[in-house]
Amino acid sequence: MRERFHQGLDELRARLLAMGGMAEQAVERATTAYRNRDLKLCHAVLASENAINAVEREIDELALDLLAMQQPMAVDLRFITAVMKINADLERVGDQAVNIAERVMSLAKLPPADLPIDIPRMAATVSGMVRRALESFLEAKAELAEAVLKMDDVVDRMNDEAYVNLVNAMQANKEITQQALDALLIARNLERVADHATNIAEDVIFWVRGADVRHHQPAE
Repeated sequence: MRERFHQGLDELRARLLAMGGMAEQAVERATTAYRNRDLKLCHAVLASENAINAVEREIDELALDLLAMQQPMAVDLRFITAVMKINADLERVGDQAVNIAERVMSLAKLPPADLPIDIPRMAATVSGMVRRALESFLEAKAELAEAVLKMDDVVDRMNDEAYVNLVNAMQANKEITQQALDALLIARNLERVADHATNIAEDVIFWVRGADVRHHQPAE
């Protein structure tokens, strides 16, 4: 029974990493679609939503089965709990990628506008957070997760700066209002992806150290 339980933990880890890859790819496709005004990539992101949702359900079911199989020891219980929370955040990362793709489709219908925002730079930072958060899970390293927490403040500043610059641009030129609004929403979606990456990092720290660092409290 114990051997079967540990095999289940290994499968749970593998499935979550696969889920992470799907969510990360969705964000990268959506932001690449923004750079290239690529509607084909937008549709690929929309099509990936059902697959991500299905994997989320499978992971939750496996986690619940493992909890029912036997009473896990403290570290195993923390691992399963963390997986279920990370799973939910990855599904929401996929949702944000869909939102970005929908905004890109809206922008594609409008004339190009020179907007005071660097979406690709923000997207690269956010994607790096997701990737590092997943690496911290794969390697069970709280130090990697702590680096993700620090990056969240950088993305918050980018989002705040984008808001000010885009509002000023809209006030100066009413003709780019819709383009600026779409860009604002994309920046907001990216900021939310960063928040989910932060949640994942916090869950990794909880699993590895048994420390609750929500609200960016220093880990003990």
